[in-house]
Amino acid sequence: MKSALEQRTAGERSSRGVAWLYTATLIVMALTGFGQMPIYNRYYMSDIPGFGWLADYYVTRNIHYVGAAVLLALLFYAGFDFLLKRKRKLKLTRSGTLRLALLAGVVVSGALIVVKNFPLVYFTDAFVIGLNISHLAMVMALFAANFTCMVYKKRWAAAV
Repeated sequence: MKSALEQRTAGERSSRGVAWLYTATLIVMALTGFGQMPIYNRYYMSDIPGFGWLADYYVTRNIHYVGAAVLLALLFYAGFDFLLKRKRKLKLTRSGTLRLALLAGVVVSGALIVVKNFPLVYFTDAFVIGLNISHLAMVMALFAANFTCMVYKKRWAAAV
């Protein structure tokens, strides 16, 4: 049987790994998400050796979809971990609640963008433009919130 210190160390290692995967996933999602707009080719960033794939819409879209699947898996893992293991010991902080709300907005708007691409689904042009702008705005707000929380060392959860 493991001691409390060994269990805590293993839990911290797991949390650290999830945090690194979350950060890496957000970076890849941002890189490929901006690749959906033609900025890499327009501003010659795809001419940098090794970055030519950023100008290929279908490559960036597929990588973005894989990143979205990883992000959803991480969200479900963290949600179930919190609800089943840590709910009695931790509570969400205000910064954690804000980031969770922004993540929910990003996921919902991203899911609607995916649904928009289905062949039998029709959204009006105004709705699609609003959806794209809201997705981008929520992503930028999420990055600003994550960066601010990183600088000021704000945590997602605190001890009860």
